[in-house]
Amino acid sequence: MHLLKNPVRDYAWGSTTAIPELLGTEPDGTPQAELWMGAHPDAPSRLATTSPGAAPTPTDTRTLIDLIAADPTAALGHEIAETLGPRLPFLLKVLAVEEPLSLQAHPSREQARAGYAAEDRAGVPRDAPERTYGDDNHKPELLWALTPFDALCGFRPEGETLEFLHRMDIPGLRSDVDELSSGAVDLGDLVRRWLLLEAGECRAIVAEMASVCSDIAASGGAFVPEATTIASLAELHPGDGGVLVATLLNRVRLQPGEAVFLAAGNLHAYLHGTGVELMANSDNVLRGGLTKKHVDVDGLLAILDASPGPPALVRPVATPYGDAFPVPVPDFELTVLRPDGVRAYDLQDGSPAVFLTVDGSVELSQGAAPQRLDRGQSAFVGADEPPVGITGDGVIVRASTGRAGAAQVDRTSR
Repeated sequence: MHLLKNPVRDYAWGSTTAIPELLGTEPDGTPQAELWMGAHPDAPSRLATTSPGAAPTPTDTRTLIDLIAADPTAALGHEIAETLGPRLPFLLKVLAVEEPLSLQAHPSREQARAGYAAEDRAGVPRDAPERTYGDDNHKPELLWALTPFDALCGFRPEGETLEFLHRMDIPGLRSDVDELSSGAVDLGDLVRRWLLLEAGECRAIVAEMASVCSDIAASGGAFVPEATTIASLAELHPGDGGVLVATLLNRVRLQPGEAVFLAAGNLHAYLHGTGVELMANSDNVLRGGLTKKHVDVDGLLAILDASPGPPALVRPVATPYGDAFPVPVPDFELTVLRPDGVRAYDLQDGSPAVFLTVDGSVELSQGAAPQRLDRGQSAFVGADEPPVGITGDGVIVRASTGRAGAAQVDRTSR
């Protein structure tokens, strides 16, 4: 077992308080958006030589990447090292969202490999802000809410979208809405049109949409959460076609303990809240709007999945080791363990695992002296290590590779 010290990413959309509260540190007034736990080369976890809650010291130089590289089979297991490669397949994060993130989607494995190779051939530096593919891996992801968590996730069923668009009745969009209603265009066609609108026309439509949605939000009835979100996005991003595209997406509120899965090509934008995010070990993001970062409309459209439907909520599956949230990819799975003062054993199945305490305090043991993990502290357990005993009155999450069989993905509306 290796205690971890983890980097915090200070993106502008982050909360100034949520991650410091999790870690038990004083806020310094700067946004702290993501806490990364894993072996991504941009920000790997370090192996702690002192308490995991202490500030980094000069001796905390060895990273989780170094540990895995020294013996990939021991750290990852033979099967994972052979099938997924000699790198940790997943990346665990805590997201603290204060302001909406960009409108974005992530590539499949094949798309990532092709895009990464193409940018290499074109000579785009790997650290260039205009670079789209920083690595050659896919990035499906699971978001498990710690607080109420608001998001836009995937394309809403067309009937509901047409009802919302008709209620707004924006003159500049009437022909588009009529074509969608008749089947002359599909949702992907509208995304392309709206993201490529001429700047002046787009600004005028967004301004009118902001006014109409403010009226809908104030009047009550159907689509109040959707209208409230659109009005807010329009205020933050006037003249951005991403505001128009946001009208096509499912507006989701996850309650604490609920989860949603985002497959390759899923168009989404996280809006507000704190949650645990577990994904394949990648940072590939293709953005279409609602951001000052690099936008790659053509790249986004090339990977977009415009299939309409409700969001893919993931139902927990009770197992002997906790509530698992299985997903239809082998790279990762999240398990939530609540020992409630009783010793529970993690089922060590030859998978690498990262443990993170999200509430209270727990103790992990492998036959020797137990290691206490307070809220916000984490540890890595290699595939060749013995099972982990867990006691305490807290809540701890386990990120590992997939092991619970077929995913229980709920595609029903909410």
